[in-house]
Amino acid sequence: MRHDTPNDSTRKARTIHIDGLVNARDLGGLRRRNGSLTPSGIFYRAESIDFIQPSGWQQLYDSGIRTVVDLRQQSERDKDVQSRPEWLNVVHSDLDGLDNDEFWNSYWEQGLGSTALYYLPHLAAMPERASAALTAIVTAPEGGVLFHCKSGRDRTGLIALLLLSAIDTEPEDIVDDYLETVRLGEVRGNRTGRANPEPALEALCQKYGTTTEGAFRAVVKELEYADFIARADLSERAHDALHTWRGSIA
Repeated sequence: MRHDTPNDSTRKARTIHIDGLVNARDLGGLRRRNGSLTPSGIFYRAESIDFIQPSGWQQLYDSGIRTVVDLRQQSERDKDVQSRPEWLNVVHSDLDGLDNDEFWNSYWEQGLGSTALYYLPHLAAMPERASAALTAIVTAPEGGVLFHCKSGRDRTGLIALLLLSAIDTEPEDIVDDYLETVRLGEVRGNRTGRANPEPALEALCQKYGTTTEGAFRAVVKELEYADFIARADLSERAHDALHTWRGSIA
């Protein structure tokens, strides 16, 4: 595993500037194990696009994005106030699966639903949820694909992890991509008029014997990607599109 991390200029190059969004970036430009970089202009991650200001929709269009995959629950989407432009293809894929009370009760009670501590158990209990989200992303119509949840942190972070793992991205770069959202905690909070959520989440992770970074690093290290793919039962089309990033790599 490489232990050097992307520098600030690399992070800034991956940022997409959309008025209203503070946590939007291209998954391209990260290092892969074979020495190449993840392709740019294919997949993007962000917080809820309902934050986009009127001027931001043209910026979204200019970036090449044509599909958005919304990972949120229906109850969250019902609170949206923005209309989406007609040219934008929006797909809903609820990643959580809150109807699985047996899984979620303990995680919500302990507050762990906003940490990476639930990632691997979620993939084990409900692989079909991540499979559906990945299928929606990789088989979308032509154009860039942006996926998001509410803050672009955990549901988005889990799907980004799987997309990046599919093409052997350097583990250190996967970690740094997740931590970029953590580093943006202050501006994420300011945008909604709330305090930076990261100190409380860090304290919660420490309560369980780890840290925000440590919890995610453990997921990257312990993820049995091949096992997940076997259980995800992707179609042949989705499997090929995932592992070639929509035909952008051999």
